[in-house]
Amino acid sequence: MRRLLAVTTLLVFVLVIMIPALVVRLEVVGPASQRGATMHRGEDVPIHVYIPELDKIVTMNLEDYIKGVVAAEMPAEFELEALKAQAVAARTYAVKNMVAFGGPGLAEHAGADVSVDYKQNQAWLSETQLKAKWGPFGYERYWGKISSAVDKTRGQILSYSGEPINAVFHSTSGEHTASAKEVWGFDYPYLQSVACTWDKQSPRYSDKKEIALMEIEQRLGPDTGVMVAAQSGSGAVAGIIDHTGSGRVDKVRIGSKTLSGLTVRDKLELRSANFTIEQKGDKLVFQTTGYGHGVGLCQYGANGMAKEGRNYINILTHYYTGVAIKNIFGS
Repeated sequence: MRRLLAVTTLLVFVLVIMIPALVVRLEVVGPASQRGATMHRGEDVPIHVYIPELDKIVTMNLEDYIKGVVAAEMPAEFELEALKAQAVAARTYAVKNMVAFGGPGLAEHAGADVSVDYKQNQAWLSETQLKAKWGPFGYERYWGKISSAVDKTRGQILSYSGEPINAVFHSTSGEHTASAKEVWGFDYPYLQSVACTWDKQSPRYSDKKEIALMEIEQRLGPDTGVMVAAQSGSGAVAGIIDHTGSGRVDKVRIGSKTLSGLTVRDKLELRSANFTIEQKGDKLVFQTTGYGHGVGLCQYGANGMAKEGRNYINILTHYYTGVAIKNIFGS
């Protein structure tokens, strides 16, 4: 009888006290947003990722997500130190947007931190997509390399005045990166124009594009008067007026209209706003240098620096002015 009473008492203790306490403990350590921005090194940090093809928000581990971003955004053949630099930049970009760290999340999809649509945030590829991209043997080789780059920088982000930076990046800068101010009109102290002499091996370093005058008028609008200027024979149809501090086109005259270099790049789908113009008969020939908006980390430049023996910290502190590296795990 005493044994039965003891067993009953123990059962009541477990049901009434221990299990509720365990539930409360699980709730307390649950969502990262309830714990602030500093995690413990052993913890998994969840990120909520919107995948347009599925029209679904998928929750995954932040470090696993970063591996998929690095695999999608940078060639896996690159040097390990370049991949590590990309991992830190990608993690910083994600953390800055994550609600758990005070970020805005994805306005278009409540509950999501980021989207895998590269036009909105960063590109990301799943295991299935990477196996299709690299093949089974390439997957084994490259996935291990990318995992190493992410694991060796676990939790590391770039900060300025203690806050995560807007860690934008691009493919190929061409001599100089661009400042955020000249591209987007607002200034960041850590997104300034810096020299880049390491990206000349990029297959996207230079490009030539010929566009018929009629097509240019269609793309830029009839009010540019491209065809009228061409038929008048009064002079060149187009000419560059001035350049930005990084050497990109600031203002350009096409027909009778003055446009920004960024507008021309966008409307004519040029690789960069660093271009020259030459008229050949009924066409304009655009010679571009670089690929992308040109702000922040230059990926091919990072690889060039790594080949010269620079480590990922050297790379990141060159392209992002005045930044520090901090760890979201507090170490």
